[in-house]
Amino acid sequence: MARPQRLLLEDGIYHVTLRGNERREIFRDDADRHRFLQVLGQSVETFRARLYLYCLMANHVHMVVQTPGANLSAFMHRFQTAYTVYFNRRHQRSGHLVQGRFGATLVQEEGYLLKLSRYVHLNPVFVKAARRRPVKDRLQLLTTYPWSSYRAYIGKTDRLDFVDCQPIWESVCEDPVHRLREYRRFVEAGIENVDAAFLEDQRASVLCVGSEAFRDTVREIYEQALAGRAHKEDISHRRGGSRLSTEQILHAVAEAMGVSCPQCTRQRRSDWVRPVISRMLTRYGRLTQRQVAGVLGLRSGAAVSIQLRRIQEAIAKDPATRRQVETLERKLDKIVADLSFKG
Repeated sequence: MARPQRLLLEDGIYHVTLRGNERREIFRDDADRHRFLQVLGQSVETFRARLYLYCLMANHVHMVVQTPGANLSAFMHRFQTAYTVYFNRRHQRSGHLVQGRFGATLVQEEGYLLKLSRYVHLNPVFVKAARRRPVKDRLQLLTTYPWSSYRAYIGKTDRLDFVDCQPIWESVCEDPVHRLREYRRFVEAGIENVDAAFLEDQRASVLCVGSEAFRDTVREIYEQALAGRAHKEDISHRRGGSRLSTEQILHAVAEAMGVSCPQCTRQRRSDWVRPVISRMLTRYGRLTQRQVAGVLGLRSGAAVSIQLRRIQEAIAKDPATRRQVETLERKLDKIVADLSFKG
């Protein structure tokens, strides 16, 4: 069966995996690990990627990377080549170090990025050697394991300059005082209670991890891109087609919610204006969650993810909110249809 071509998206978030050729070790000592992280940091800066977390194991690596420039393949090619050249020279060997091409699975930011971070950070305690040990011992291993970003996430060590913890911290807790503690509690709960639903979502698609709607969207983008560029190893997708401007969306939301445009982006925890704006800007403006954060004056895309969850929950529970949102979406659908017709 032919392997699927890789879909490269602007602002795509990927779970990236590297595995040693023939399952052999890709690190022989701590000097190798230090060099690996050094090369990784240089590549993050060169390609303007965002590295959210990592975990280095003996014969494989997990990373979560976002690529604003839809350049994951270029980023990984430079990174893998530089480390392989170093490793081969130092250990007087030749040939491939990693097994085939790297693995890359798209990840839905809202609801799934946080769960993925737990899955990655728990890797050291789910290897065969650790799996049968008492929970107390596994907790000790997890909090002392030096070759993942977890210790920085819980405040046990300084964060590397090129690792961005903020979006995941904010998705687990809005209060900066308690974020590190709450994230630690969230991750360590997974040692005894494996997230079976998340693992099932991982197995549901070779292209992505996310909700059924997200999987359908990624599949549609993939098939459209593949139809036009089937000869390419990787296929790149950049946003196109009819989309509404931020000003159009803010005006429509203000009118529907009974507020003025300047009031739209102001923080009021007691109403649904900002959650609704977040939903409409991502759906009809095709903005990333980070871009929406800039419009609303929020600190990160993770904060927007919280807004999106709030409005989704409100739609599910409150018929009045659902009707209001559906009416607004019908209005925006009509505007989009008119633009498409004129185009």
